[in-house]
Amino acid sequence: MSIIERGKKLAWLLRHDSESFDKGLIDKEGYRNIDELINNYHYTFDEIDEIVRTNNKQRYEYNDDKTKIRARQGHSIPVDVGLKEAEEIDKFNPYLYHGTSDRFIEDIKRDGLLPQSRQYVHLSKDEPTAINVGKRHGGKTYLIKINAYQMKLDGEKIYVSNNGVYNVKKVLPKYFIDIWVYPNLTIKKN
Repeated sequence: MSIIERGKKLAWLLRHDSESFDKGLIDKEGYRNIDELINNYHYTFDEIDEIVRTNNKQRYEYNDDKTKIRARQGHSIPVDVGLKEAEEIDKFNPYLYHGTSDRFIEDIKRDGLLPQSRQYVHLSKDEPTAINVGKRHGGKTYLIKINAYQMKLDGEKIYVSNNGVYNVKKVLPKYFIDIWVYPNLTIKKN
């Protein structure tokens, strides 16, 4: 199995392995013992370290003594990874972005952005990051510009993870400023 495939497996083991969470192998903060991954899933420490070091999204983090690892966000299991409230969203930095695919866009325009099986919806601080996320889904890529400042004014909590991914419980369509088909066609939200 390639390092990319092993990385995808590690992401699943840290974010979605509900059976291991129920058994206490993943703690309430999302950490899993590296020795357990080595013994049960045949990783080596060097392999895990390479996955952590080379992940361009900085998806993982160790505890202080590197005996445990966790994903920074994206969990479907009920863990608390210590997200901090995003204070930088204000009238001078009011927007966040979400990238998606044409196969989801009609549901999103109708219902808003929902976490589906995960704890949070992920948003990006810039268009290029959101476009790259949207491209991963295949099909035409859509970019949604969101008035995050108005969400905060309305009492919605916006959190940021240690790697700069913004996390919200949901985004209602009323917060959509624009929806674009990448690269150039603009579609108004309504």
